[in-house]
Amino acid sequence: MGHSVHISTHPLRPTYTDAQLFQYFNSLAPRILSHRFTHDLNELTELQRHHLTTFPFENLSLHYSPTHTISLDADVLYTKFVRDKRGRGGYCMENNAFFGTILRSLGYEVTSVGARVCDSVNGGDGKGFGGWSHMVNIVTLEGTKYMLDVGFGGNGPTSPLPLQDGLVHDCIPPSEMRLTDSNIESIHTDREQRLWSFQVRQSKEADWQTQYCFTETEFLPQDYEIMNFWTSTSRKSIFTQSILLAKMVMEEGEVMGNLTMFNAEAKRKVRGEVVESWTCKTEKERVEVLREWFGIRLTEEEERGIGGLVTELKG
Repeated sequence: MGHSVHISTHPLRPTYTDAQLFQYFNSLAPRILSHRFTHDLNELTELQRHHLTTFPFENLSLHYSPTHTISLDADVLYTKFVRDKRGRGGYCMENNAFFGTILRSLGYEVTSVGARVCDSVNGGDGKGFGGWSHMVNIVTLEGTKYMLDVGFGGNGPTSPLPLQDGLVHDCIPPSEMRLTDSNIESIHTDREQRLWSFQVRQSKEADWQTQYCFTETEFLPQDYEIMNFWTSTSRKSIFTQSILLAKMVMEEGEVMGNLTMFNAEAKRKVRGEVVESWTCKTEKERVEVLREWFGIRLTEEEERGIGGLVTELKG
């Protein structure tokens, strides 16, 4: 693949082989296969955008599955995302763990960190935060740190964001995004502590809304095992009580919209406007929307797995 950089052999930080990377890029964008990796910001941006528009954010394994479990094992993730070739992705820790391993395998300097999701994501006032339940990656390029996230759904970042306070970037038009560095009064008793916050506004005239905050302290795979257990099993977790999907849509190399599903409701948005929507009334309809809109092909065993769950459509 043309890269000649140091590849991590740390036992807690697995990497993929060149053959596995070849198959990943074949799924992602075959034209990248002939690309010589330069490890610069343009390349990193292209990788993130192609990943976002190829592999969906989704929690279907907690609903359409005989086991209703999620694994963060690197080989399990590779099989799910690439080897099975059924259009699957994963929720935050799956997507970002997998993408982080891809970047590390290409020789990028990657640090995985934890994040707390803001209550504004679920209609709150934007002052409250949950526990550590999200993962993002920090990549260092020529001394500058960038936050990358491919697992936050429809309102997630669409390009690497430098850890610079208040710098505004384009997101899905007409929305914008930024990072802020601040003490968060609602969660910090120590006023000296600071976290980075990822914020989005839907237009230049709209208010900024915090989506999550994150630390620069490195999290271990063992930390994510604990986090993943709660988010994938607790009845207080939105992931066990709802079906969630988001897949970005790219036009001429730029992310211009997304496809989303929340339980029975599916929407297609372009440049901030809903251009198509669909309400699924039966399980058959929802499985068809998953296939036709998102490119996700479930097995018959997976389809039966939702029987008796709170998310099953009874029509």
